[in-house]
Amino acid sequence: MKRYENLQLLAEKAESSFLQYYKKNKKRLMKMDTIVQQLHEDVSAEIDCLSCANCCRTLGPAIYDKDIERMAKALRIKPAEVAARYLRTDEDGDHVFQSMPCPFLLPDNYCSIYEARPKACREYPHTDRKRFEQIYKLTVKNSATCPIAYEVLSRLINK
Repeated sequence: MKRYENLQLLAEKAESSFLQYYKKNKKRLMKMDTIVQQLHEDVSAEIDCLSCANCCRTLGPAIYDKDIERMAKALRIKPAEVAARYLRTDEDGDHVFQSMPCPFLLPDNYCSIYEARPKACREYPHTDRKRFEQIYKLTVKNSATCPIAYEVLSRLINK
């Protein structure tokens, strides 16, 4: 993880290259899901999320009703209690955690509700999803937080 100690600075320096690549290759990106998914697998095998947990410390995922129900079941409390204890409504009208870091992040970077974590957490950093071109700019933004997102983009533009 040492290499990504200054991830935000690395991502800021690379941002214009990432965005230029997108501008030049937007149509080609539509056909690159297999390549991006392979990059995701390769990078994910190299980077240990537990040594980082930046996403859990800094990003507030949107939390949906199904997420609340799943979390409530795992916590053995009512959904309304999950909402009251842990959530607030943001400016977009989405449920998000009241504060960051995530209230379920443990000191060793494990998640205390891992099997019941919100969908957005399950799918983060989204670099393995289909139609990657739709979230390319989000991935550029996420590259300042997530070493996997940063590395996938770095490898993609250098292919």
